[in-house]
Amino acid sequence: MHWSKTVSMVEAHAEGEVGRVVTNGVLDVPGETMVDKLHYMNSDGDALRRFLVFEPRGYAQMSTVLLVPPTLPQAQAGMLVLQGDKAHAMSGSNAICTATVLLETGIVEMQEPQTTVILDTPAGPVSALAQCSAGKCVNVAIEMPPCYVDTLDAKIDVPGFGQVTISIAFGGIFYALVDPAELGLSIEPESARMLVEAGSEIQRAANHQLQISHPEHRALDGLSYVMFISETADGTLKGATIMPPGRVDRSPCGTGNSARLALMHARGEVRPGDTFHALSIIDSHFDVKLLRTTEVYGRPAVIPSIRGRGWIHGMHQIGLDPTDPYPTGYRVADCWGDAFDLLNS
Repeated sequence: MHWSKTVSMVEAHAEGEVGRVVTNGVLDVPGETMVDKLHYMNSDGDALRRFLVFEPRGYAQMSTVLLVPPTLPQAQAGMLVLQGDKAHAMSGSNAICTATVLLETGIVEMQEPQTTVILDTPAGPVSALAQCSAGKCVNVAIEMPPCYVDTLDAKIDVPGFGQVTISIAFGGIFYALVDPAELGLSIEPESARMLVEAGSEIQRAANHQLQISHPEHRALDGLSYVMFISETADGTLKGATIMPPGRVDRSPCGTGNSARLALMHARGEVRPGDTFHALSIIDSHFDVKLLRTTEVYGRPAVIPSIRGRGWIHGMHQIGLDPTDPYPTGYRVADCWGDAFDLLNS
């Protein structure tokens, strides 16, 4: 065996959403700030993302976290979230996976009963407070960056569905928040394919019809995901985030529920200190809390907390044989859905 590139990862998931963490084989990527590094990964560094994410070394239903040296002195690690479409600025479930991996493998020293890990992300620094016992992260609470509403109750025309009402909110990345009942859908495992098809069409339409721009960083522009949101009779939050190239987030979604809290606050439905139980499409759960309000870029904003559990379930090493005809992988629509249309839209 002869490899020209070797990468080691720790396999983990947070409430069902796979987030494998690169721990060896990539020293750093260019950029003075994490936003610079995000821009690099979505331009000159895209071959590295595809090597890590695409088949045969990766698969559609997962994320890969690239650990890099932090650019802020208070942080222990920098974090870039690699998905099937591009690198993203932030992910709550992946932050839980990252904190769990850093502490349970000893990369960052674990202190019991709790350890705080500061993660440097393109959306800003986030604090991960891990409750620790007998060498295990029992749970991890992520204090998210400031989240705000960008557009409230916009009407867009969606092919195959007609006019749909959406709200755009920033939860570390931009989300379109949609009531699935408007489309005659519900958040259930057997509805996943229909939710994916509808969410993919909504994302395309929203990015074409709305101007979705970050006030400071162009690298964060554009709608990342669509999140379908509903509530159970007892007030439990239910959500399904639709992620390019065509899949449902298995976790309740940290950045999505952060965007949702910003929307709820804008509608007067939540106040600081309120806590909610949030369920995913597979009924895994996060505890979602509005910590406090603030202002960012001249807009009212909220600081949410997302608490969930992460589990390490394997160690993984991949490499590149110089004769391999697929050095940056491939994707096929049977697993990757409408990857080509959505990623090129």
